[in-house]
Amino acid sequence: MLRAQIKALDPRAVLAVGMAGNVQAAQLPGIHVVTDPAMLPATRAPSPLGRLALLVHPGDSDAATLAAVTTARVAGARVIAVRGADPRADPAAIAALSAARPRQVLAIGTGFGSAAQLASRIGVAQTGVQLPGGGQILFPGRLLVALYGHPGAPSLGVLGEQGLSASIARARKVATAYQALSRVPVIPALEIIATVAQARPGRDGAYSYQSAVASLRPWVRRATAAGMYVILDLQPGRASLLAQARSYRSLLQMPDVGLALDPEWKLTPHQRPLHQIGSVSISEVNSVIRWLAGLTGRHQLPQKLLVLHQFRPSMICDEHQLDTRHDDLAILIHMDGQGTRADKQQTWQAVTRAAPAGVVFGWKNFYAKDHPMMSAQQTLARTPQLSMISYQ
Repeated sequence: MLRAQIKALDPRAVLAVGMAGNVQAAQLPGIHVVTDPAMLPATRAPSPLGRLALLVHPGDSDAATLAAVTTARVAGARVIAVRGADPRADPAAIAALSAARPRQVLAIGTGFGSAAQLASRIGVAQTGVQLPGGGQILFPGRLLVALYGHPGAPSLGVLGEQGLSASIARARKVATAYQALSRVPVIPALEIIATVAQARPGRDGAYSYQSAVASLRPWVRRATAAGMYVILDLQPGRASLLAQARSYRSLLQMPDVGLALDPEWKLTPHQRPLHQIGSVSISEVNSVIRWLAGLTGRHQLPQKLLVLHQFRPSMICDEHQLDTRHDDLAILIHMDGQGTRADKQQTWQAVTRAAPAGVVFGWKNFYAKDHPMMSAQQTLARTPQLSMISYQ
């Protein structure tokens, strides 16, 4: 075993201390053994490995990890402790990777996943950009509390009942009611209806009014600068959800901006808004998922939120085929039912039972259409746990 281990090191020479050299030579055939340090080949210290980082778990203290950490530090490499398997979820690790900007990264243990997955995550972590509340993974590290609506349109939700500054202040006030009840940071948010279903077909025949990017940009910039998260909601009518999403690419490239799809307002070529409850095919939803995940990955953005609004399982056809494999997205199914508490609980159970694995959940409170509207404490008493709450 000793011979095998020494040969694995491929040494130029072996120094035998306190034992006869000829004995050692006999035991190590083919290896140059010396007994005097002066007989060792001349060497010089290698260049410090300043652009290499070693990732370790803080709790790992076995001999192999200790040896690797010690060797890395002696060699001048940066040792970075990462809580959990994903460096994007650890604010301290993000800051360390952003400061070090290593050219090469080694990770101790199999818990960090595949090399390709870890490389992608490190690329995001090195940007140093963090989400409101810290880190680059959305959930379970925070609770979003949002005002829903369209700027300047009070009939579409509370976000439109006041101007931009007042909406930011109101969202903060609503979110404050949850902070004492939550174990994670509560982040105020705005869910802005970017494309609005309308009764008339419009020039494109889509029955959907598409807000200009320029009209939404001040809302997005002011809200994100104030430490809030912003979600752009699509009510597509007869339009393609993917086409509408792509038109807001410049806003979705911002790290604190997510996307919401509203199947209630998705129409077939012969339907009109308010005459039926719409639905969307899983293939159309998955096409948006693939595009949004690709956009997030290409720009090395923190994990991005995709909200699917739903109050009937039939609104998302073949929901069990939802593509939840993308590491760049957090997919949230948002229960939009209204009415009595019993009605909302029944809708909640139907929505959560139909949901596939790999999603988190949200809940909407209606100021006028809930009888009565639940308090913050009553709202949070959900199983599964809520990751987002919105008010309309």
